[in-house]
Amino acid sequence: MALLPDSATEPDGSATIRVLSYNIRSMRDDTAALARVITACAPDLVLLQEAPRFFRWRKKLARLAAASGQVILTGGGTAAGPAILCGLRATVERTEDVLLPLTPGLHRRGFATAVVRFGGARLGVLSCHLSLQREERYDQGGMLLDRLAGLGTEHAVAGGDLNERPDGPAFRRLAAGLTDCRTAAPWGGEFTSTPADPHQRIDAIFATKGIEVLGCGVPLDQPGVREADLRAASDHLPVLAALRVPAA
Repeated sequence: MALLPDSATEPDGSATIRVLSYNIRSMRDDTAALARVITACAPDLVLLQEAPRFFRWRKKLARLAAASGQVILTGGGTAAGPAILCGLRATVERTEDVLLPLTPGLHRRGFATAVVRFGGARLGVLSCHLSLQREERYDQGGMLLDRLAGLGTEHAVAGGDLNERPDGPAFRRLAAGLTDCRTAAPWGGEFTSTPADPHQRIDAIFATKGIEVLGCGVPLDQPGVREADLRAASDHLPVLAALRVPAA
């Protein structure tokens, strides 16, 4: 399998970036393995779901960021779980954590969002973890599209745990308004759940139409990513995408 291209900034200001989306199950598993997986993927942006959000959550998230060569951009407890990490290559313009309407009896959900720059490329970013309940999940898909459009950037990327397969209504709603990166340029593995028995794709990265997808999938053959680490790090497999973002 061919490797994804490395991160780069082109003379015209456009940027090739790597985006990783990962449900990390509140760091209840092998955090050293988790950090090794993230580091090996060499991401510019890490969109996390189920980041720590209770006792000393900031300290735990900071420890993961430092161990994987990243810094905390936004999210965690203030977004009810989603978070964004980034490398030092990113110039941060602004961040915002958004709590979604709470349905009684269900978990609070939220979005971690940011606007960043890589060279001359300006990018909106959103990390999400959608509801387990079908109707609420569909509504949250619409809120995601609205929030992404409201970031005020021509180009944007969203990723997360959708709790739904590609044939589900919320997944299809997102794929109708955005590019499903895995479908556009398949690379690596397809299924994200579970590491011990991958059989379904419920985690995904989406991009707005002007972004070129160079490859997207589970980084099974990424140099430095070991199967043992993937199994030990979380109950989900990560999704890695390489994207070319035009200059603003």
